[in-house]
Amino acid sequence: MAVGKMSAQSIISGTITDGRNPLGGANVFIKGTIDGCLSDSLGRFSFSTAVTGEATLQATFMGFDDYTMTDDASQMTDLRIQLSERAATINEVVVTASTFSFGKSENFKTMDALDVVMAGNSCGDIVAALQTLPGTQMVGENGKLYVRGGESDECQTFVNGMHVLVPYSTNTQNNAVRGRFSPFLFKGINFSLGGYGGEYGQALSSVLPMETTDAATSDKYGVSASLVDWNVGGTKAFRNSSLSFNTALTSMGLYDELFTQRQDFSRPYRKLSGEAQYKQEFNASSVLKSYVGYDLTSVGQHIDGRNLMLTEHNGYANVTHKATIGHGATLFTGMAISSVFIDIDDALAAGDHYRNQRHEIHLKAEVRKVCSDALKLSAGAEDYIRHSTQTYEAYHYQLDYNLLATHVDAQWRVVPRLFLNLSARAELMRSHGLLMPRATLSYIPNKHVQLSFVAGRYSQTAADDYLARSQHHISQSTADHAILSMQFKSPTTLLRIEPYWKRYHHLPLLQNGIYQWQGRGNSKGVDLFVEDHSLTKQLTTTLSYSFNDSKRLYLDYTEMQTPDFASRHNLRLTAKYAIGKAIVGLSESYASGRHFPNGTTPHYNSVDANLTYLVSPKIIVYTSLNNIFGRTNIFRYDANGNDVVASRDRFFYIGIFVSLKNNKAYDISNF
Repeated sequence: MAVGKMSAQSIISGTITDGRNPLGGANVFIKGTIDGCLSDSLGRFSFSTAVTGEATLQATFMGFDDYTMTDDASQMTDLRIQLSERAATINEVVVTASTFSFGKSENFKTMDALDVVMAGNSCGDIVAALQTLPGTQMVGENGKLYVRGGESDECQTFVNGMHVLVPYSTNTQNNAVRGRFSPFLFKGINFSLGGYGGEYGQALSSVLPMETTDAATSDKYGVSASLVDWNVGGTKAFRNSSLSFNTALTSMGLYDELFTQRQDFSRPYRKLSGEAQYKQEFNASSVLKSYVGYDLTSVGQHIDGRNLMLTEHNGYANVTHKATIGHGATLFTGMAISSVFIDIDDALAAGDHYRNQRHEIHLKAEVRKVCSDALKLSAGAEDYIRHSTQTYEAYHYQLDYNLLATHVDAQWRVVPRLFLNLSARAELMRSHGLLMPRATLSYIPNKHVQLSFVAGRYSQTAADDYLARSQHHISQSTADHAILSMQFKSPTTLLRIEPYWKRYHHLPLLQNGIYQWQGRGNSKGVDLFVEDHSLTKQLTTTLSYSFNDSKRLYLDYTEMQTPDFASRHNLRLTAKYAIGKAIVGLSESYASGRHFPNGTTPHYNSVDANLTYLVSPKIIVYTSLNNIFGRTNIFRYDANGNDVVASRDRFFYIGIFVSLKNNKAYDISNF
């Protein structure tokens, strides 16, 4: 009887490929039995089965669609099986064109919060760390983000999808500012250099959306101290919620006593800030987040025969709620409030006084729905309500307006490797309406390569000062973007090349003392970014290069010219090497000269270094030295042709971060 069964067995054999290459390790078997095997490195398989007559053969391999065939078992020899790569669902695809991400993001992880702290020239500032990426330009006299030939205020910041009116701290003229937010506050940051979807508006060049951390599951408390700032903060975790806080005092008084500088400060730069955040997870499909932050900044400086005294109050708060509403749809609602008060004595001349107040309420609602594996839709509406006043001697203005906006967005998998994102944004300001179409076409042939073409129109209101001097004729500037993105990504290397083109319309242009919306401009160039981990396991290197050619006719310009904030070439090289409990960082920054009416500045160059040492699991010591060789970089020329330089050529920083409860020193405070 056993001999009879053996004689009735059939041999199942063949090869399995993806159409080009053999697939080793594919599982091939007869359904309903335990008969089967794995293919070898050449894609070959062979096994015996006692099944006679009609049988169903199945082949499976991760990342590919299952293959099935039904035939007489005795005929299943020398099979040639070709598997088709499984088409990714629309939720599995992340288009990275013109976007760099860090934190717990789905994109290539170029930085996390600790990387921001340890970046050679950042001193823990998000904005300074982002300036190591391509597309950004070095404007040392104020330290703000300038992207692809655009003004600093053309880059807008969003926290949990809600707009931040003023994301920077303040300082006196020709002194670099810092971003207001701590990197430890966020689980993900997506810095878009242009070509973003319909959800974000009021930004001509770029957006910086940041997502705060989720509810904590354990308590944590910590302190940090340095020559210039002192922090205490932590989190109290509850069953389904957590409350976080952080307070910080920044003061340059001690540093100014220890190290000489060029500028004469009558009152050292000081900033007192506090932040709090409450997060509540009602259930897996309902999450509430709220954040409130306040900064008080003051500084005094003897300059040009006057004693300038500056005070700024900057407050921001938001609350958002995200919930599933059934049928695969999610509802997002949010509200944000921004208020900024600035007082300056001796602002332009001895005895004068300048006051400025700016307020914004941002309301937003959006519905998102995954319709199928190939289609995802979203639609939303929002309202920006703005009020500002300014008083300078006899001059006074009051400005009130609101901007209504709606958007629709569709992400569609056209064929397995081709993805199309179509969006449209409409905005209404008083009687002026705009319709802005945007599109991204992406081809993703495999997990390593991504090709994208992005095009769209973007808008932004001019600064309040320009609106007030336009005799309250409120209009919007627009910019058309076109970007070609080519990216290669492996486990150890990221290479991205992005040529881009922008054209500006309706920029504010001063004519006969009144701002009209007749300015124009263009900006074109190419960005290159390489990040590599392949040389050794301990070494990470990056290369970031940007070429930009931009010209504008706006503000008080009398002809098309390169704006004075734009440099043609920007190059940054960084290296980070881990040695035991220490991490050593080195960076080189270069920018070609900038053009001013009274001359072109020399090139900018700075070599920066930093060292991070893990004293214990709860203590980190961080130190950095910017501009090691002490080069005096000329940032610009003033109206009299004088050089504008930094208050000091080098900046030395040393800080200690101590965890009081948890075991991660870099997670001690700032949530």
